[in-house]
Amino acid sequence: MPDNSRLQMESTELLRTLIRNACVNSGDPASGQEVRTVDALEDYFAGSGLGCERYEAAPGRTSLITRIEGRDPSAPTLLLMGHTDVVPVSPAGWQRDPFGAEIDDGIVWGRGAADMLNITATMAVAMRHLVLDGFRPRGTLIYLAAADEEAFGTYGVRYLMEHHPEAIKSDYVVTEGGGVPVPTRSGLKYSLAVGEKGCNWRRLIVRGTPGHGSLPYGSDNALVTAAEVVRRIATYRPRTTILDVWRRYVASLEVEPSLAAGLVDPERVLETASRMEVRGFARLAHACTHTTFSPNIAHGGQKVNVVPDRVELDIDIRALPGVSPKDVDAMLADAMGDLGARVEVEAPCADEGSISSFETPLADALSRATAALVPGSQVVPRMMAGATDARYFRWKGVTAYGFALHSPRIPHSEYSLMYHGNNERVDVESLGLTARLWDALCRDLLG
Repeated sequence: MPDNSRLQMESTELLRTLIRNACVNSGDPASGQEVRTVDALEDYFAGSGLGCERYEAAPGRTSLITRIEGRDPSAPTLLLMGHTDVVPVSPAGWQRDPFGAEIDDGIVWGRGAADMLNITATMAVAMRHLVLDGFRPRGTLIYLAAADEEAFGTYGVRYLMEHHPEAIKSDYVVTEGGGVPVPTRSGLKYSLAVGEKGCNWRRLIVRGTPGHGSLPYGSDNALVTAAEVVRRIATYRPRTTILDVWRRYVASLEVEPSLAAGLVDPERVLETASRMEVRGFARLAHACTHTTFSPNIAHGGQKVNVVPDRVELDIDIRALPGVSPKDVDAMLADAMGDLGARVEVEAPCADEGSISSFETPLADALSRATAALVPGSQVVPRMMAGATDARYFRWKGVTAYGFALHSPRIPHSEYSLMYHGNNERVDVESLGLTARLWDALCRDLLG
């Protein structure tokens, strides 16, 4: 095992570089400019013996791959996958410069510190130290720093899948989505993201009739209709579905029997979750047991004295595994009721959810590595509410998980507030732990 202090120091400094690169992905094709971080990673790998391959899907939208070839073609291939882009920020809500990468009391602050530049950096550090240590595995090890994860992966993993599938062909994938410890009576439990919901964004176009704003009585105001559509969607409650992965996660929390029973009861899960002391737990419980509908953007109107005849609404819908895009459209129609006849529906994306088995050699190896680094801890399966690039691999039958290894320094209830939120940060101890995790995982799984 390499020196922990060295891994921690390099991971911290590389993470700070990635944060300062500010590869902000607004969804516009010209944003992101992940090439800045690809340049930085190439500089970091220089002299190690690792060869880097660049894949540019569009100007500046560059991904990087490096690998350690295995000795045995029949042995499994492991892909360590991080993304290099981050979401936009609202600086006024931050305590520190979002792109300053400041360190205070062992905490690194900045956009991407938790989502997921911390993992992208630690994977790179582990990769470099493995090759410098002379690691020659039976199976092949691939490192991918992907562009555009925050906007469908069009210029990142999706592009690679369509144009260079051989470059990322693998049997196992590890990326973001887990590894935050939850304290229980028997020790820390680390969630392993084994699946995620399907992203089904819908754009609703509500029509009306234009007219003079001074004569509103009886007018066909698209904005008024849209407001009622939003209200109906926001209050819509699809049926509750208790998946096996949720049952296993609840069991791992070791809460009192009455609470545990309520959390897996379709009739009581939300009421029970709202009584949990853990901050934000009700949101998690709702997301893991329901297909969710969130009206998030509205555009409409032309002038204050003109009755609007068109309003666009963007709805973020996340479907549980097993719920098809057709099912989503049926739910949306049910939510809108009679107003659905006045709404045109477009589907910017319509994805199935995805889930991998927890009973795999990869899960076993992650569990062994975690228990060795954090004695008394246990890895437990959980489903993510959001989406990651792992879905592209699961759809092709590849086992893909989300994981890392965080210390308890930052309370687990804080993480859900940091992802795409204000004051994103990570502690340096977690960076050292995660880098050691990747080293141990590669040695165990690939041999």
